[in-house]
This record gives sequence, C-alpha cells and structure tokens, in this order.
Amino acid sequence: MNILGIETSCDETAAAVVKEGTTLASSIVASQIEVHHRYGGVVPELASRKHIEAIIPVVDESLNRADLSLKDIDAIAVTRGPGLVGALLVGFAFAKACAYALKIPWVGVNHLEGHINSVFLEPNPPTFPFVALLVSGGHTGIYHVTSHTTVELMGQTRDDAAGEAFDKVAKMLELGYPGGSVIDRISRAGDPGRIKFPRTYLDKSEFDFSFSGIKTAVNRYIMTHKDRIEDQTPDIAAGFQEAIMDVLCYKAIHAAMVKGCNRIALVGGVAANSRLREKLRSDARHQGIRVHIPSLHLCGDNAAMIASVGYHYLNAGIVSGLQDDVFSKTR
Repeated sequence: MNILGIETSCDETAAAVVKEGTTLASSIVASQIEVHHRYGGVVPELASRKHIEAIIPVVDESLNRADLSLKDIDAIAVTRGPGLVGALLVGFAFAKACAYALKIPWVGVNHLEGHINSVFLEPNPPTFPFVALLVSGGHTGIYHVTSHTTVELMGQTRDDAAGEAFDKVAKMLELGYPGGSVIDRISRAGDPGRIKFPRTYLDKSEFDFSFSGIKTAVNRYIMTHKDRIEDQTPDIAAGFQEAIMDVLCYKAIHAAMVKGCNRIALVGGVAANSRLREKLRSDARHQGIRVHIPSLHLCGDNAAMIASVGYHYLNAGIVSGLQDDVFSKTR
C-alpha cells in the first residue's frame, strides 16, 4: 500500500510517500523559518498563505522522488490536528479534494500520534508497550503506547511546552528563531553548573510538566545582570537547557518504571537536541531502559510520520469523510 502523507499543522509544508507503513519512499519538507524569523515566532496568517503556495509543489516533488504518480497512490493520510487551524485547513482540504477526485480512501490523523509513530520508520523500532516522551514547540507529554493507534496520556505540560520555552528564552537572549537549535549550539560553550535555574518537578510521583517558572527565572536573571549578559550567554543557555533536561529525563524514566516498560521513545522537534538525546540515553541505561530516537529529519514536523500512522488507521478500517474537519487542540 502506497500512502501519501501530508502535514501542514504549523510552519512546515510536508509531503511523503510511505509503503506498507514503514518503508520511506520520499519525504519533502518546505520550511518557513526565513518567513517567521524576523517576528521571533510563527505568524499564523503568514503560515497559512505559505502553505497554499507550497502544497502542490511539495506533493509533486514527493511523488517524483518516489518515482510514482497520483494513480499509484492507494490512500492519503493528512494531519487533522492539533495545530494552527488555518494551516491545518490547507493540507486537510487538499487531501480531502485529492482523495475524492482519485476515488481513494483518506484519513485525518492526530499529529501527536504521528510523532510517536516516527520511530517505526527506523530500523529496530520499539516493541509494544513502551513509554513515549514527546517534546516539541507546541506540545510536551508522556504517553503509554500499546499499539500504533492506542496511546494513553500519562502527563503533559500545564503551561508552556518545552520547545516554546526554548524559543522564548532565545528571544530574551536575542539569539533569534527557532530557539531550540541555537540554544543547543551555544550551550556547548557554556558551563551548565555555573548558573543554577529551578527544576520544576511539581509532584515527582506524577508526570505533568511546568516550564513557565524557569522561563521567568531566566528573564529575572537577565534583568538583574544586564551588564554581563553578553559574556554569560553560553552559561545562561547551558544552565537553562540542563534544568529542562533534568525534568524531562526524570519524568520519562519514572513513567517507564511505573509502567514496567524497558523501552522509551523520544520524539518531537526537541528530540533533535543533542544534550537531551545524550542525557536520556545515559540516564535510562543505568535503569536498564533502552531509548529509541528517530533520525534528525524525522524529529521535526514531517509527512512521513503522518503516512505511517495513517497506514495503521486505514488497515483498521478507519477512514475520514467529506464532513470531517480539523481541530486545534488535543481532544
């Protein structure tokens, strides 16, 4: 089965072809970073307009890379939500119209389930059940995963997502957008122990997160040390990053131990962070837990993960209809 995947939940226009749910034939991502960079974050209206411009060229390129045409596509999977409504509607309407014209099945899927299934596009994926730590710009949560389409939310952020905190701290330090990659890079030159920022565990026996406090702590430090900020930027970045990582790793490993799982999947855009990848693997190894992390090109928003989870929905007989619509928040 050749599945065409389409993803437009935020600021990447993506299309991919995946065969049998696991074999990646093509994956194309058109980024809008240059468009939103000047604003320090994603502007929803601009994102929607850029998706309209890019959707057809991106789909065409994904088909060309896979050496296929639309008549070779058996079904379409598209992100239904959560995300920016205007952005979602571009991909969703395109997929709906395309499937209707081709007379093939289509299915709208959950963006977060797509991220969780990204590990199945890699060799040696985890076996069920496993715990997934999903960390991105818009979402941070821990899930108990028992099948490709069955996930239990164990805990999530009560305020900012971890990736959102990275973007906001980068903006405070005037490092630009997106903040995750630049803080990851700059922190390598800093000492994570020189400036101590708070670790907000909330209840250590539970799995919710809160990152607004550390964001406020960093802002307070910047305001009270204005004359030294330029020299201290690497140390601030390293200290902030380490505080985030300590909480993420502790909660993920605790969740795996509570569920009796010896496997953790680290997914989402922040899974590309080099320190998080290193620390989670190291900390988990001490507990006899194996960590599965997708390749960098599968961490950020992409359509391959959408096609992968869509394959399993379609195999289960789940399809979408013309009356279906997008949703902005997790339901």
